[in-house]
Amino acid sequence: MATVELSQENFDEVVSGEGLVLVDFWAEWCGPCKMFGPVFEKSSEEHTDIKFGKVDTEAQVELAQAFQIQSIPTLMAVRDGVVLYSQPGALPAPALEDLIKQLRAVDMEEVRAQIAAHEAEHGTEPHTH
Repeated sequence: MATVELSQENFDEVVSGEGLVLVDFWAEWCGPCKMFGPVFEKSSEEHTDIKFGKVDTEAQVELAQAFQIQSIPTLMAVRDGVVLYSQPGALPAPALEDLIKQLRAVDMEEVRAQIAAHEAEHGTEPHTH
């Protein structure tokens, strides 16, 4: 599966579902983005079980602001609706492959348990009256 252009309209639908989603925040004028683009695209063809999306930060300013994207390219990884990784910088192909291996290995039940524990500790559970 090739990369999908993400916008305000389709972002939640693509990113919030089950499975692993990699999102590349980029812009046309960005040199490192142009170097990372083909690496990202090639990886999308090799890992057909992962969704690969691109956000043009010039066209999708609201999305870039919502995720506090300060420098580009920024690669964000979401698995089962949880952001597991978000870092700026153009990764070389071997580093991207290594990251994908690590993301696949994450125990999502453990992650959800940590989120629940954090929310309970910080009082963000639903209030009952």
